[in-house]
Amino acid sequence: MDVKSAFLNGYLAEEVYVEQPKGFVDTHHPNHVYHLTKALYGLKQAPRAWYDRLTKFLCSKGFVRGGVDKTLFIRKEGTVLTIAQVYVDDIVFGSTVDSTQKQFVRQMQEEFEMSLVGELSYFLGFQIKQRIDGIFISQEKYAKNLVKKFGLEDAKYMRTPMTTTDRIGKDTDGILVDPTVYRSMIGSLLYLTASRPDICYSVGLCARFQACPRESHVKTVKRIIRYVKITVNLGIWFSTSTSNVLAGYSDADWVGDVDDRKSTSGGYYGVISNAMTVYCDNTSAINISKNPVQHSRTKHIDIRHHFTRALVEEGQVMLEHVSTENQLADIFTKSLDAKRFEFLRGALGLCSSAPPSTGRKPQGYLIHPGPWLPGMSFDQQTFDYLVCHMRFVKTRMEKVVTCHKALQRELSLLE
Repeated sequence: MDVKSAFLNGYLAEEVYVEQPKGFVDTHHPNHVYHLTKALYGLKQAPRAWYDRLTKFLCSKGFVRGGVDKTLFIRKEGTVLTIAQVYVDDIVFGSTVDSTQKQFVRQMQEEFEMSLVGELSYFLGFQIKQRIDGIFISQEKYAKNLVKKFGLEDAKYMRTPMTTTDRIGKDTDGILVDPTVYRSMIGSLLYLTASRPDICYSVGLCARFQACPRESHVKTVKRIIRYVKITVNLGIWFSTSTSNVLAGYSDADWVGDVDDRKSTSGGYYGVISNAMTVYCDNTSAINISKNPVQHSRTKHIDIRHHFTRALVEEGQVMLEHVSTENQLADIFTKSLDAKRFEFLRGALGLCSSAPPSTGRKPQGYLIHPGPWLPGMSFDQQTFDYLVCHMRFVKTRMEKVVTCHKALQRELSLLE
């Protein structure tokens, strides 16, 4: 929904006076000024006054302001949840019950003059497709404009955003380039990462060199855009049948930075498990968190770093080992080859369009993927990932069988 002339609704807390506008000067009192009680467009107090007015109104209706995001308002009434997200004069809202949603619309219309009240389909560059079985969010139009903006619509496409052979660093001996253009490219790509986690690592890495960019950095950023060119329709599918409990993957690229040898850490969290489980491919880190005997080896670490271990002891978090092949956080810590990158990209839930609609909420699938995830009921997105994983394992096994047969033939020839 959109609030008409939003800034004019704000009440001023300070005393503000303005001159009489030209053409409307009072002939009897030409030297008088106006004392404002409400904000006007152009006043630096106007945005704050509007947000204060809206915040007070929403709080009076039972909403609670977000602790981190101050423009997010949440109201809980038993099992009914209503959320409102404010962006200047635009408000995105939703509720778990239709009647509560309609009630919120009526309350807003009674207090403010509203327009464009309807189902959300496009907002700040995001395209939203809403269905009964889920929501598909993408930035297809924005991505196409980005590629066109930097003149790469006719360039050769790339299957991955970064190469695995070249390591990007400060390149102090490289040729300097215009930082304005480079920063514009980085800024445009950073906004795209909101719905494209597959480019988070590469864009974040290139963003480090905005102060003094070189030709090598521009070349790397252009490769990212050339990758975006063939993946403009990728988006994230949020299924309504997803579990409400978290599972996370944690990974680190040990001393991977070519300049200062610092490590790059990454994590992925999704509602795909029936317990708050953190998967890690470092058994030593898991042992320290699980085993109190190992605690003596880390006395030099500040006590706050043992927060995870305390949660493990309380049973609120489970730490499980996951093989490197199934480590979803790899895509956030290092550059990968095309096959591995596309496998992890699909595992994160990125797809080119929303799956075919069945007209009803999907049911879970009871499957047993293996020891690293116990048997449980999964939604369609997680099920598709596990099917993809099974195919990957099958391909590996076929290669092992082929190599074994070739070795047997070699041995028979030697005999």
